[in-house]
Amino acid sequence: MKKKLVSMLLCAAMTVAMVSGCGSKTEDAAPEAAEQEETPAADAEPAQEETAGDSAEGKTYRIGLSQGTMNHPFRVAMVEENVAYAKENYPEFDVIVTDGQNDSATQVQDVEDLLASGIDLLMISPLTSDALTDVCQKAMDAGIPVVTLDRNVECDVTCYIGAENKPMGVASADKLAEMLDGRGNIVEIQGTAGASATIDRHDGFVEQLEAKYPDMKVISDQYCDYLREDAMQFMEDTLQRFGEGEIDAVYCHNDEMALGALEAIKSAGRQDEGILLVGMDGTEVAFEAVQAGEMAFSVVYPYCAPEGMQAAYEILEGGGRDARWQLDTAIVDADNVSEWIGKGLE
Repeated sequence: MKKKLVSMLLCAAMTVAMVSGCGSKTEDAAPEAAEQEETPAADAEPAQEETAGDSAEGKTYRIGLSQGTMNHPFRVAMVEENVAYAKENYPEFDVIVTDGQNDSATQVQDVEDLLASGIDLLMISPLTSDALTDVCQKAMDAGIPVVTLDRNVECDVTCYIGAENKPMGVASADKLAEMLDGRGNIVEIQGTAGASATIDRHDGFVEQLEAKYPDMKVISDQYCDYLREDAMQFMEDTLQRFGEGEIDAVYCHNDEMALGALEAIKSAGRQDEGILLVGMDGTEVAFEAVQAGEMAFSVVYPYCAPEGMQAAYEILEGGGRDARWQLDTAIVDADNVSEWIGKGLE
């Protein structure tokens, strides 16, 4: 799709009002159910900007929300929930959404265009850390606050919102070790190369294995860009390389890839081998797979909404915001999945 600034994910120019209380959500571990997935039309042209409703002080703010990709329910929920919250609570916010289409160069140009349009705050979930650092630094140098969601960049920003990805990798290693009695061969399906979440989820996992579980080994791994189809193809190839009993677990950096691996295992007729599948993010379909005994567990990662808009309000109209807003995670397995059914990302 030819990249354009899009003022419409849910509408052309979003207007919003806010209640303060930015820190009130920090302790929530369970994300709310995502809105129905809706991505911008492929050939949609940006709509003419509408004037946001005046706030009590008569001030309006333009918020540029740059998403690295909208090809995953986690990313869609992050955008839709933040935009919906802004529409409902902050009439003084005019939210402009862009989709980087899983391409760092496209997202960089998106942000350049947002900056040129005169935004008051940049909210961004960067596809990769290194590629988006310079343009985020450019915004900061121009005095435009930057709020990063889920993934961070390699320069100082006004506020980073997300959970700790490295401890998620550590917790996954510990949980798998418990389930495998500290011994087994593991396939790792990684996310997008260079993304901060990918780096941390990998490092936390393998470092914990090396430190505590010498009899647990990663025998094969590959980047699959957090995509179900790519993971399925990789798993199909991996199952041809390793025979029955040679794979004990598959550690995936998100639920979509775990579900792709599950499809490959079923297609190969190897679902009865007891291969443990691990995912991350906390999608509803993953919870259903856990409940059905097809996945071992998923590690919930909050999708940074509505915290993104709450932080924007505090920065623009309140007393500021701490530079790091850490969200909570949780492991969902057979023991507690009944408590999470209905709360996952759609």
